[in-house]
Amino acid sequence: MINTIAKLGVFNVWANETLLRRLDSSVAAGQEAPKAALRIFSHVINAQAIWIARLSGTASPLKVWQEHDLAGLHHWHEQTSQKFADLCATTDEAELNRHIQYTNSQGDAFDSQVSDILTHCVVHASYHRGQVATKMREAGLEPINSDFITYCREQAGQVQPQL
Repeated sequence: MINTIAKLGVFNVWANETLLRRLDSSVAAGQEAPKAALRIFSHVINAQAIWIARLSGTASPLKVWQEHDLAGLHHWHEQTSQKFADLCATTDEAELNRHIQYTNSQGDAFDSQVSDILTHCVVHASYHRGQVATKMREAGLEPINSDFITYCREQAGQVQPQL
């Protein structure tokens, strides 16, 4: 049986790494990483940290809209992306069905199922990576294709890996 949540967790790592490589190559070519793109991608990485903390019952080291430079994005990606993928890969049926109670950044209380949270994290990140692509294009940079099917094709050897 295919573990879709585990596959989405690995995809999320790939998409974040692919985006970081594109930003790195743009900077190496003398182009400045667009501040709007860094701000939105910071939000993606911050959200991972926040959800990991909520799932583990710990305090998040990051705030929702805390901004990072490119080096900071690399650091927090290394701290959160694989950890999130590991959660997706190792979560059993009981954990997927578990509910957690938490408050959002506005202080509103919620109760959510772990499977919904894990799915949300990947969908949320994909949505915002699309926004990052738009900000990159507006700044004259070629964005990456971070679609799930592109990841699947790359894993199957049907397309060359992106920068």
